[in-house]
Amino acid sequence: MIKKIPMRRCVGCMEQRPKRELIRVVRSPEGEISLDTTGKKSGRGAYLCPDPACLAKARKARRLERALECEIPDEVYERIEKELQP
Repeated sequence: MIKKIPMRRCVGCMEQRPKRELIRVVRSPEGEISLDTTGKKSGRGAYLCPDPACLAKARKARRLERALECEIPDEVYERIEKELQP
């Protein structure tokens, strides 16, 4: 039997990719926004390609804010950008 690969859509480039290739950005029930490398943190999540260009696109179109249903301050975007650097 073939195992189904979970697919998710990047909020930056809007491309569907395997969940393992994407990074989850999560808003915790307390309202804190962070990167979820394990994919297991509780809270509302959105997925991004590990590419700073996708983060820039998502930021410009406010897609991350729409997906997480909250305002995202600039310092959070800057922190995510730093964490995306290889």
